[in-house]
Amino acid sequence: MSSDARSRPSGSATVATTGITVYGCGADEAALFRTMAPRFDVVPTIIDAALTEETADLAVGTRCVSVGHKTQITNPTLLALSQVGVEYISTRSVGYNHIDVPYAQSVGITVGNVAYSPDSVADYTLMLMLMAVRQMKSVLLRVEAHDYRLSETRGRELRDLTVGVVGTGRIGTAVIDRLRGFGCRVLAYDTRTATSDDHVPLDDLFRESDIVTLHTPLTAATHHLLDRRRIAQLKPGAYVINTGRGPLLHTEALLEALESGHLGGAALDVVEGEEGVFYADRRHKPLDDGALARLHGLPNVVITPHTAYFTDHALADTVENSLINCLNHIAI
Repeated sequence: MSSDARSRPSGSATVATTGITVYGCGADEAALFRTMAPRFDVVPTIIDAALTEETADLAVGTRCVSVGHKTQITNPTLLALSQVGVEYISTRSVGYNHIDVPYAQSVGITVGNVAYSPDSVADYTLMLMLMAVRQMKSVLLRVEAHDYRLSETRGRELRDLTVGVVGTGRIGTAVIDRLRGFGCRVLAYDTRTATSDDHVPLDDLFRESDIVTLHTPLTAATHHLLDRRRIAQLKPGAYVINTGRGPLLHTEALLEALESGHLGGAALDVVEGEEGVFYADRRHKPLDDGALARLHGLPNVVITPHTAYFTDHALADTVENSLINCLNHIAI
C-alpha cells in the first residue's frame, strides 16, 4: 500500500511525461486535473464513466489509473486492468474498502490512497455533533412548516459533555483539536496509540462518553466496531456520530437503541448499504433499504450523503496527491 507524499519523486526533473487515466471524474475534478497535471509532466485522460470491467480497456497505454470511492472495484475489473498493463491504482479517498487490495496485489497492481485536508471532515463532524445535541433536525423541520414554537426539550452544551473519539489519525486528531475549544472532556481510543491521560480502553470510552464519534479505518477487525454489546454500554441519552464508514456501526442495533429511547440521537454521514443510494437522485423512488428508511423516520437522526469530505480544499489536495502518487510509482 502506498500513500501520498507532498513532493516530487527524487530526480523527478528528468522524469518523462507520464500518463494517468482518471475514472469517474466530475467536472470540477477534471478541471483541476487538467490545470495541475502539466506542473507534474503528467498527461491525464479523463473518463466520465466509473471504472468497470467494461471500461478497463480505456486505460490501455497507461500504467496508472485514478478512481473515486463511489464505485466498488470488482476483482474481474482489477484483472482486466492488469491485462491492459495497469500496475498502479490511486484511489481519490483515504479509505480503500471499495478495492480488494490483496487481490490487486496478486495480479500485479499496487493500490495507493491519498491524504487530503483533515479539516473538511473534522469541521463537518463538529457540525453534526452540534446538530445532534441541539435537536436540529426537529427544529428545521418545524420551521420549514412555519411552526416557530420552541422545542419541548432543551439542547445540551458541549462543554458539559464527554466526547469519545474512536480513531486518532489525522481526522480524529483534528476533531480533538476542535473539541478543546469547546471545553468538553475528551476521551480517545486508537489501536496504534499507547495509553495516555486522554487515551482509554475502548469499552471505558463507550461507558463514559455522552457523544461517540467514529474515525477509524474500516477493516475486518473494525467491522461493526460499535455493535449491540457496545451500544448497550453507552449512557442513556448518548449520541453517536459517524463520518468514517457505515459498517463501523451495526445499523440494526443502533435502530433498536434509538427506537427504545436508550440513545439521545445519531448523526450519520455514512451508513451501511449506502452504495447505489447515496450520490443518486432518489426523490421519486422508494428506499429499498428498510433500515435507512427507518433512520430517516426518526426525529433525532440526521443523515447526510457521505459529504463530509466535499470541500474545494480537500478536492485540490486529492487531485494533487493522485498525480504525485502516480509519479512516485513510476519513479520506483
